[in-house]
Amino acid sequence: MTKPPYKTPTVDRALAATVKESKAPAISRAAAALRLLGKSDVPLGLQAIARELGLVPSTCLYVLRALVVEELVSFDADTKRYALEAGILTLARQWLRRNQFPDLAQPVLDRIAETFGVTVLGVQIVGLDHIIAVAVSRSGATIQLSTQVGSRFPALISATGRCIAAFGDYPEAELEARFRTLRWDEPPTFETWKRQVAETKAQGFGVDESSYISGVTVVAAPVWKGGGNPSHALVAIGISSALKPGNVAALGEALQSRARELSGNLTGA
Repeated sequence: MTKPPYKTPTVDRALAATVKESKAPAISRAAAALRLLGKSDVPLGLQAIARELGLVPSTCLYVLRALVVEELVSFDADTKRYALEAGILTLARQWLRRNQFPDLAQPVLDRIAETFGVTVLGVQIVGLDHIIAVAVSRSGATIQLSTQVGSRFPALISATGRCIAAFGDYPEAELEARFRTLRWDEPPTFETWKRQVAETKAQGFGVDESSYISGVTVVAAPVWKGGGNPSHALVAIGISSALKPGNVAALGEALQSRARELSGNLTGA
C-alpha cells in the first residue's frame, strides 16, 4: 500500500500566482506550464492548462507552441493534448552531471530506509520558496509513504521547514509571513512552531508528529554544501503508530550523523 508523504500543493493557485507576480512573465509562463505538465499523470488540453495557470488561452497557446518547437513539450494532434517531451531529459542530465548530492545521498538513504522501515528523501532547499526531492529510498514495509524525484513542497513545511528556520539566517517577520501560508492537518500556532524550531536547533534535527499529515511522523536533518544556510536535508517519513518515541530519537540521530558526513563530502572537509 502506498501513501503520499507530502500533500500535493494547490497547483492552480501556486503556479498562477507565480506567473502573475513575475517580472519576466514569458519565462514564468513557460516554467509554470512545464511544472504543471510534470505534475499531471495524463496529457492536458489547452483549456485545462490555461485554466490552471490563470492564462488567456491564446497566450497559453503561444507558450505551448514555443515549448513544442524547443522539444520540451509534445503535442498529440489526435487528442489535442500536451505532455512533457524527451528534450526535458537533456536539461535534467546536465544538472545531474554537476550535482553530487543525489549520488552521495542515495546509499545513505537506502541504509536508513532499511534500518528504520521508513521512506527517506534527499531534498534540495531553494531558500524560503520550496524544497525539491532529488533522491528517494523506500523500505520494504507493507505500508509505504512515497513521493517522486522532482516533487516540490513549501520550504517551511513539516520537519524540514523547522530545520530551515533553525539553521538558516532569516528574519522572524519573513518566517512568520511564510508560516501563515502553510497548510497543515493539525496546524501549530506560530509560537508553538517557534519553540519547535528552537528545539530543532538544540538537538540538530527536526521532528513533526502528525502536524503536517495526521498519523505521519517526519524527521529531518540539515545538510550544508558550503557556508551559510543549509543547502539540502535528509528527510525520513513513517507511520506514527509504527515509530516508538525511542525510534524517533534514534532516527533523528542517524539522520543528523549521516547529514554531517554528507556535508563534509560536499564541502571537501
